[in-house]
Amino acid sequence: MAARLTLRDVSLHFGGVKVLQDVSFDVEPGTIFGLVGPNGAGKTSLFNCISGHYKPSSGSIRIDDTEVVGLAPSRLARLGLARTFQHPALELEASVLQNVLLGAHTRLPGDPVSWSLRLPFTSRSERDVRAEALDLLESVGLGWAADRTPDDLSHGLHKGIELCRALLSRPSLLLLDEPAAGLSHGEVEQLIETVRRIRTEQDITVIIVEHHMGLISALTERVVVLDHGAKLMEGTAAEAQSDPRVLEAYIGKEDTDDAA
Repeated sequence: MAARLTLRDVSLHFGGVKVLQDVSFDVEPGTIFGLVGPNGAGKTSLFNCISGHYKPSSGSIRIDDTEVVGLAPSRLARLGLARTFQHPALELEASVLQNVLLGAHTRLPGDPVSWSLRLPFTSRSERDVRAEALDLLESVGLGWAADRTPDDLSHGLHKGIELCRALLSRPSLLLLDEPAAGLSHGEVEQLIETVRRIRTEQDITVIIVEHHMGLISALTERVVVLDHGAKLMEGTAAEAQSDPRVLEAYIGKEDTDDAA
């Protein structure tokens, strides 16, 4: 079976700074894959390369059989890639439902406001997308908030909104950047169940950047550990947590922002 995502010797340099160095790995279809490492290791930078926000200095990134280096995020969305961010970027004055409907921009023409209001000129397919968005909100426990605005809601609920928006694009490859950051224990448990469910029900391949090792251990089949922009090891979460090189990489690392 061909890999859903293939990276070969991906490097990223900003001037003389080597942010990523010859990173290679495969992600098999239908798996949940973890990308971990100390702060500043380059995890988010690698996500930015995969999702088209950065262009690698060298190397190859393939989704299925398509080389995607240099493609814009909008083009990648049409290839089935969706992504969430560590800090959700929501339209705070729009409703929760309108924010979720933005995820349908690759599927439908028109304006999300008209979809959410069900104006007379909207097509049946647009009304179907609206119903699908409401179902997604219900599935993550946010159906009650559809008509609220995000500025009335907590950071943890913002993450649920962004996840629904990503899922509305019907991705085959979903990138989750620090989905557990700022969540309570109960919210993390709900996130774990949600990710398991969507992987099974929608046959989505999921890649997670995360510091919460409990979540990584509960969800992932394999992980890659980065340190200083280079691949340190690849294996199961349990193997990573017991690897002396990984333990050494984490010792003494202070909480600073990930490499940009």
